Amino acid sequence: MSNEPGFDTLAIHAGAQPDPATGARITPIYQTASFVFDDVDHAAALFGLQAFGNIYTRITNPTTAVLEERVAALEGGTAALAVASGHAAQLIVMHALMQPGDEFIASRKLYGGSINQFGQSFKSFDWHVKWAEGTAASDFEAQITPKTKAIFIESLANPGGVVMDINGIAEVARKHHVPLIVDNTMATPYLCRPIEHGADIVVESLTKFLAGHGNSMGGIIVDGGTFDWGKDNRYPVLTQPRPEYNDIVLAETFGNFAFAIACRVLGLRDLGPAISPFNAFQIITGIETLALRMQRHCDNALKVAEYLEGHDKVEWVSYAGLQSDEHNKLQKQYMPKGAGGVFTFGVKGGYEAGVSLVSNVQIFSHLANIGDTRSLVIHPASTTHRQLDDDQQKAAGAGADVIRVSIGIEDADDLIADLAQALKQL
Repeated sequence: MSNEPGFDTLAIHAGAQPDPATGARITPIYQTASFVFDDVDHAAALFGLQAFGNIYTRITNPTTAVLEERVAALEGGTAALAVASGHAAQLIVMHALMQPGDEFIASRKLYGGSINQFGQSFKSFDWHVKWAEGTAASDFEAQITPKTKAIFIESLANPGGVVMDINGIAEVARKHHVPLIVDNTMATPYLCRPIEHGADIVVESLTKFLAGHGNSMGGIIVDGGTFDWGKDNRYPVLTQPRPEYNDIVLAETFGNFAFAIACRVLGLRDLGPAISPFNAFQIITGIETLALRMQRHCDNALKVAEYLEGHDKVEWVSYAGLQSDEHNKLQKQYMPKGAGGVFTFGVKGGYEAGVSLVSNVQIFSHLANIGDTRSLVIHPASTTHRQLDDDQQKAAGAGADVIRVSIGIEDADDLIADLAQALKQL
């Protein structure tokens, strides 16, 4: 084949070949902790980063390698690293970028767990977040200081469904020579490929739409291969000799996939949040139907959002796919296939009405997840964003009246009927 395979073909074939030992067409689950060396020289070459291969499943595994190659291909990156969860991916990324006392800038429009991780847990490492309160590129530039080491955004923000201007924010990042990290969990590469819009690093929770069936935990880091780590010495993990690897300089040795290598052989090796081969296998299987599922998620979500927009017990609907939504123009620019399967709406009656609605749905499952084939619902103010105060909840798009839905691939009419009966009881 002379042409680059299409997205659907990559989702099924990228990174995988029939098993050479058995001829198995599906990627096997290599459920092993460690691997035998050919001889002592082979072992030395692996431990010294002079050869690629498997040592220990905490660092590399053949099943996980297929997952990593597949997601890297779908995102348009140079390499990827799969880890135990989306939060683990964010930790490993920052471990490679940050030194004690350093800062990074993050959008306020983030998943509540990320707000807590950045604002609270990262303090233990002496890493400090500065929040961009708005969504304009200028809001991020205003927070930059000499200590800034990265900018972090979500392409499609959870839970509010805000579409970020990736190109504009990427220009700010390039101007100040800091990498732009984009969490692409809600959009997935089917709807948006942030690297094509200027992102340097992509992270995703594999648990959500990529796995797609609510059965496995995982996270991934994709190296865009676009950032010049050697331009200065601001990122010593990549530009200074590594004593644990015979003083090699990762940026010089590994070029446009040096960041992925740094995350693997320093962050994952030492901090240890490895994904299990079984979960990697489950996620690989889920990715094969990503395009089919994501389009159905988007189509169903638009129908449900349009219904809710006209309901007399709904105050507002925030879904970028609606013509009336303020982010509809950016959605058409960055995500022309659809606005994703997750959105929020406000019920009249505030907190108590929100609790009532999630208690009375029948098809929707009330739980803390998104991206399942099943439709899910949650009242963030009483669950995922409960640790935030009122002002922080509102800033994150999770105020007292907010309901978040993750629209599945059931019949849209059944989902509308379920919401209708629950709203009737308010």
